[in-house]
Amino acid sequence: MADHSTGPADRFVEVSLDKRGISCTARLLTDKAPITCAAVWDALPLGGDVYHAKYARNEIYALLPAFAPQEPPLENPTVTPIPGDLCYFTFSDVQLGTNSYGYGDKAAHAGRATVVDLALFYERNNLLLNGDTGWVPGIVWGTVVDGLDRMAEACQDLWRAGALGETVSFRRA
Repeated sequence: MADHSTGPADRFVEVSLDKRGISCTARLLTDKAPITCAAVWDALPLGGDVYHAKYARNEIYALLPAFAPQEPPLENPTVTPIPGDLCYFTFSDVQLGTNSYGYGDKAAHAGRATVVDLALFYERNNLLLNGDTGWVPGIVWGTVVDGLDRMAEACQDLWRAGALGETVSFRRA
């Protein structure tokens, strides 16, 4: 693997679409989102069923049980993620409980008091605006440094061919 290091404390994660066998490498933004980065790093590996965004556009994500001792504050927030951004969102089960989101009452996250959304944005022109609730700021905790082109192509395929049976994984690189 290529050395992507830019400093002595840099940490990297591999984000993979497991069934498709595609991955990219991201550097944690520990200088901008230290609490979020520590929470994610300590919980790795993480993963689950992948979803492609309905509203935000060029985003894939997994919905996970809460894993941090306390949910991170809104550090390094954005509502306009750029290609390669890894974002962290926290939702309540009620926020994701309506059928308009496409999950249904049999979704794996149903009934969880807190749902964590780990997301990868793979292309431009994203806007985190939800028609039901308004702005949905996310915490930018990582940036892809290798393989975004491969991942973007696989994400477009996921959008066209469907996400059923695919998982996304986050692992230490």
